[in-house]
Amino acid sequence: MTTIDLNSDVGEYDTPELLAREAKLMPLITSANVACGVHAGNPELMRRTATLASQYNVAIGAHPGFPDTQDFGRRDRQTSAEEVESLVSTQLKHFADVLASERLPFTHVKLHGALYNLAAKEPSVADAVARAVTSFDPHLLLFALAGSELVKSGRTAGLTVIQETFADRTYRSDGTLVPRSQPHALLRTEDQVRRQLREILNGYVTSIDGQRVLILADSLCVHIDTPQAVEFLQLIRQEIESVGVHIAKPLQT
Repeated sequence: MTTIDLNSDVGEYDTPELLAREAKLMPLITSANVACGVHAGNPELMRRTATLASQYNVAIGAHPGFPDTQDFGRRDRQTSAEEVESLVSTQLKHFADVLASERLPFTHVKLHGALYNLAAKEPSVADAVARAVTSFDPHLLLFALAGSELVKSGRTAGLTVIQETFADRTYRSDGTLVPRSQPHALLRTEDQVRRQLREILNGYVTSIDGQRVLILADSLCVHIDTPQAVEFLQLIRQEIESVGVHIAKPLQT
């Protein structure tokens, strides 16, 4: 590994505390995934968040999710591939319209929450997401859980796929994330984050049951709603730079 991207899901909260944290976080990341107003966010928040990202030369991407504001798009649900394709397509168009009004570039797509997890394991859903992105703009980068079905579907559709890992979440032995509803789903200390980061930089993670899971990291995510997000990102940047890996946003082809 010579280069890695640092990303975060942003534009989801409109409270003073989270906006202040987001302002501190933005200079530390290289890609921002902005909520599209369905699981969270609204057009004004989208504009403000994307504009802030552009001030720091951070790549601006769409963060589509399920229409589930009460559970923040994190509730597991089954839905048809056709519904997923329509849902993603609609959010991409809405997001692109907001960016166009500010003349800001649109570089990538990363799914949110339950939709992200569903596309990671269900081939038909992954195919639907890849179709939606390809139909909208085949030059958009597609962020996907490393080693997941969405990686396969995106590549089959001809998209450039950015394989994503997580600095603040734990893993199961099949390479999927431990659901937030379960104990020990989140990493909460700097020592835990440092240990997992060092593993990721060496091409693997240790699952919660002690298995070594091989993993390829093009991008590393830290969530804005992790209370120590800023501190974690500062630590992560120091660790990455100390081993000679370059931090940079991925480039569109």
